Amino acid sequence: MTEQTRIVSFRVDADGRLVADPSDSRQLGLRPGDALRIETGDPLWVARRPVSNLARVYVEPTNACNLTCSTCVRNVWSAESGFMTEETFDALLRGLAALPRPPVLFFGGFGEPLAHPRILPMLEEARSAGAEVELITNGILLGDEVRRALVSLGLRRLWVSIDGATPAAYRDVRIGDALPEILANLAAFRALREASPGRSTRLGLVFVAMRRNLGQLPDVVKLGRAAGMDRLLVTNVLAYTDDLKDETLYDEGLAPGDGDSLERTAILLPRLEPSGAVREALAAVVDGGPVDLRPRLSAVRGRNFCPFVERGTTSVRWDGTVSPCLALLYDHDYWLGDRRRHSHASAVGNVRDRSLADVWADPAYVELRRRAQAFDFSPCSSCNTCEMADDNSRDCSGSPLPACGGCLWAQGLIQCP
Repeated sequence: MTEQTRIVSFRVDADGRLVADPSDSRQLGLRPGDALRIETGDPLWVARRPVSNLARVYVEPTNACNLTCSTCVRNVWSAESGFMTEETFDALLRGLAALPRPPVLFFGGFGEPLAHPRILPMLEEARSAGAEVELITNGILLGDEVRRALVSLGLRRLWVSIDGATPAAYRDVRIGDALPEILANLAAFRALREASPGRSTRLGLVFVAMRRNLGQLPDVVKLGRAAGMDRLLVTNVLAYTDDLKDETLYDEGLAPGDGDSLERTAILLPRLEPSGAVREALAAVVDGGPVDLRPRLSAVRGRNFCPFVERGTTSVRWDGTVSPCLALLYDHDYWLGDRRRHSHASAVGNVRDRSLADVWADPAYVELRRRAQAFDFSPCSSCNTCEMADDNSRDCSGSPLPACGGCLWAQGLIQCP
């Protein structure tokens, strides 16, 4: 079981209704009227999160960044750059009050959160509002003041993106000679955590797997262990450009067995093709020390399973726009097989106009989450043969924008912390 696993027992009352202890319901953020979707099968029954349960909010402080990575969507968009204002962030926090419990606020999006001039006050204000907080960074701006503030405020987890274990491999993807600086920052971060009794901030790394850097994975695990990492999230690259199309590892899925040892480093895997290079890289990781090769549920399910809905998430852009998921924050192109597909952004509200609780409860948004949980969309990711697969505005099943059948997150291929 993971560090966040909860065991909740239900009983059947005299009228055949499922009943949970009130304290368990509160812990799970369940309210009267919430509906649990239970899928029955042999040997397991799986309970799905109610679409009414908001558990995690991706907050994009800025879409500006201090790097120019070859794998980034910023290479193919024309979006305006901006920074979340104090007023917008205050409106977001006020909207948490009407929720049964504060969701986790995850600071990250399509920019570098630590580049925001108010990022530390924002994190402190989020904690004061009762929310647990996580943050993802490229690690360059993780200086002494930032490190001390993150540990002091009780950040639940810091995620750092590293796609290579040597300066040359890092430079090939991330563009720049920053790896030695990042590793020094992580070493100092570990020393600070260990010198701060009672501080529980955990460290996770994110690795974008491609054909050209897959061999770096075992050494990235070693670097992460040296920094005190207990989670490594591996994701496939999303092919925003023609060059990246040849770097993908999207063949038939590979779903390694699960493990439950908290003594080990958990490596959260996407679906990967069962090629020799993939098997060799994973074998080298295992040979390097005790690990759990732990696929996310979306990778186990494999296809047609929206991780954003199942985790109870929504996303707030720097300008306050609320979108169902990170993938729908911005217009962009990407390659779906040999077809260039356009993804139209999809907004469900703005926290400057309505509270986050009101946006989340909007009937049209609730219905979209229900459709995404049932995954009532055409199979564009596997079919991909007609012009309707050119974008997500509609599909041949009659789905309107966003038609999610071509979403690679829902196929267990791309994943986010």
